[in-house]
Amino acid sequence: MKHFLALADLTSEQLAGLLNLALHLKAEWKSGGNPPLLQNKTLGMVFTKPSLRTRVSFDMAMIQLGGQALYLSPNEISLGQRESVADVARVLSRYVDIIMARVFGHRDVVELAQHSRVPVINGLSDYTHPCQGLADLLTIREKFGTLQGIKLAYIGDGNNVANSLIFGAALSGMTFSIASPPGFEISGDVVAKAKSLAPRTEASLYFSHDPAEAVREADVIYTDVWTSMGQEAESQKRLEVFAPRYQINTALVAKAKRNAIVMHCLPAHRGQEITDDVADGSHSVLWDQAENRMHAQKAILVELMAPDYARSVPVAKQKAAPIKTVSGATHRARPTTAKAIKPKQSQAKKKSIKRSRS
Repeated sequence: MKHFLALADLTSEQLAGLLNLALHLKAEWKSGGNPPLLQNKTLGMVFTKPSLRTRVSFDMAMIQLGGQALYLSPNEISLGQRESVADVARVLSRYVDIIMARVFGHRDVVELAQHSRVPVINGLSDYTHPCQGLADLLTIREKFGTLQGIKLAYIGDGNNVANSLIFGAALSGMTFSIASPPGFEISGDVVAKAKSLAPRTEASLYFSHDPAEAVREADVIYTDVWTSMGQEAESQKRLEVFAPRYQINTALVAKAKRNAIVMHCLPAHRGQEITDDVADGSHSVLWDQAENRMHAQKAILVELMAPDYARSVPVAKQKAAPIKTVSGATHRARPTTAKAIKPKQSQAKKKSIKRSRS
């Protein structure tokens, strides 16, 4: 693995290896600390979009692995404005050992990787949020002991977080179900890519406009903000489209499995896409999920800069796929690739709305 730009770029084995490494590094950290695997290594962090979790989790990941991180604010670089993206990559990669970029346009992180001498990590782009996706899969794996056969229901905007989750689910043999308003579905190219990945792992993909249908028998309910950073001018329009049907509240959670967990990548607009009683309730794993950004990103950093150590980590055992009961007979769940038809999209809305994630 040369760069980490999208989960869709990985094989199922590479993704499983990263999750296994993350579990190992987290266990090490909780048992007294990680070895200085990245001693004398420096991460250059390029931000064109501000963030709490991305900056602090990468900074602490490097410190705990013996390295250091250098924060570069939007004003310091003005990526693609004061200097071309290619030239920033050429210069910065002469100074640091690895680059993380949190950007608006995905083309920027791709161009950084094309011209960099060192590995590049996508800390977020308008196309995908692979660091968040990896942390989410780590959280689900911890809670259920496996990913195979687990049903993840995503309710809301078909944005970059949804893109990462559908890729991760397709690579992990999960059932992925999404409910979005017409005109706000996951884009066709992302769906096509996910469908191409799903058969190998026997993953299932379902698309709907009905949140109640999407969360039926779900193990995981996931949501994100309705209006992302850069979409503030659309806030009122989006509120009218999404509220109240696409809100995660106690009534919707009750339609999922009894032990279902609720996830949100944060920051949350409480009272909009998720209610306080759910975010702070017994089903919520929001804070474990936020912490796992650091552990998942440690795995990415070690994989890219200390691959020999990554290969030495023993494989953790997973639980068997969940047991389902059908017509009174108990059997192991064996998900199959769904042939669900994507709902017809409103082309007018689709063209007028540009998706990105805060």
